[in-house]
Amino acid sequence: MEEFDEELSAYSRKVGDRLRAIRRQKRLSLQDVEASSEFEFKASVLGAYERGERAISVPRLERLASFYAVPIDQLLPQDDVHGGGDSGVDLTRSKLAINVSKLSQLSGQPFETLQRFLRLIQVQRQDFNGKVITIREDDHRSIAAMLDVPVDLVPARLEALDLLFQPD
Repeated sequence: MEEFDEELSAYSRKVGDRLRAIRRQKRLSLQDVEASSEFEFKASVLGAYERGERAISVPRLERLASFYAVPIDQLLPQDDVHGGGDSGVDLTRSKLAINVSKLSQLSGQPFETLQRFLRLIQVQRQDFNGKVITIREDDHRSIAAMLDVPVDLVPARLEALDLLFQPD
């Protein structure tokens, strides 16, 4: 029984780590979540979830996922099922940062497809900041097909659409 309690406690800490990681990606403090959720998620209780001191029920986990606007499974620990660790791929090659906020303002088939594609990348990387996503050179071919341009013109097309992220 004691071994089961230790496993449960370890899992609660992993869940808490995921909850904290998502909250921080959203650039929210515990107090921000409390205020923005109209006190549905009290800072002290959310902090206890994040420290693994308190178990979160499935309905509350579902509401928290909705509040954070992420799929519920992203609030649960990943046992590297997706191979999300270091793949040994050189990430310094030709990366582009796409402004997801601006993309969401465009309508039409290619933009909706591109949004779905970027959401897939977001889930795979467990990156939910929601504003910018960096695409890798390997993704250029897929994006070229969606935007109906040659692969080497993907950066220019994204720039022409004002979708490239420009830091302030």
